[in-house]
Order: sequence, then C-alpha cells, then structure tokens
Amino acid sequence: MQFWIASSLTLLAMTKENVYHQKTTIYSMTPEVTMALSVKQMMEAANAAVPKITASEAREKIAKGNTLLLDIRDGTEVQASGKAAGAVHVSRGLLEFRADPEAPTHDKNFSKDKTILIYCASGGRASLAGKLLKDMGYNEVYNIGGFKDWADSGGAIEK
Repeated sequence: MQFWIASSLTLLAMTKENVYHQKTTIYSMTPEVTMALSVKQMMEAANAAVPKITASEAREKIAKGNTLLLDIRDGTEVQASGKAAGAVHVSRGLLEFRADPEAPTHDKNFSKDKTILIYCASGGRASLAGKLLKDMGYNEVYNIGGFKDWADSGGAIEK
C-alpha cells in the first residue's frame, strides 16, 4: 500500500518498506479561489475580534501596568493635536514592521505579554490595527476609539 502526502512544494511517497522524497513541484488541479473583502466586511471582522473599551477603562488598565498605549494616526495628525500622554506613535502603515519581533525594524515597546490599547482619530483604523495585532499573536488588544474620546474624557495629552 502506498500513500501520497502533499507538502508545500514537495511530494512525499510513503510505502511500508521505505520513505523517499520525490523532488516534484505540486500544482493544484483546481483554481485558487480568492474572495475580495469590502471595507464593511473588514470592519465587521475587526470589530468582532477587538473589544472596544472607553478611555476611562483604558486608564484603569494603564494603572495596572504592563500596557502599551498606541497612537496609530499619521504623523501630521499627531503634530496637529498632540497625543495621549505616554502613548507610542506608530502610523498604521508601519505597524507590522514595528510589531514583528523578527523584523529588523521592531519597536521594543511591542511585547506579546503586554496589554495593547489602540486609538486613532475616530476608532476605525484602531479596530483594523487591533485585528492585525491579534493576527500577529498579540492577545490582549483593545480599541479605545478616537483621540477626541481620550481628550474629552480628561485623558492627559502631550504636545
């Protein structure tokens, strides 16, 4: 009896007597199906994966320690309004490169044992960024909404 097992780019043939590698590239006989996602679908998935908390709840988590307060707005937004006191600014476009511990551009503020509290201008980008971090293995990730929510609730601001 012989079994065939597909593995990334090789084909393994296993028999009762031996196991050998056949160097053959495998091509699927069926076309790959790719489904396009809309922004609405991406936001629904992100909102389902990343809990939204209030700025006051965020401050309670910060008081407990081992947190990263993350501002993912663009640099021009941060320059115009300042940022939450103690927040680390990483624009959303660079998030993967700063959050991945294997990347040469890794930011040491990112650690998978920390609670990550994310905000942007209104909460949408924060939700998408939170989903991305969850996909990268960060477990405790929360969307705290927009910078205005933080400021209006009495959160400290750095200019």
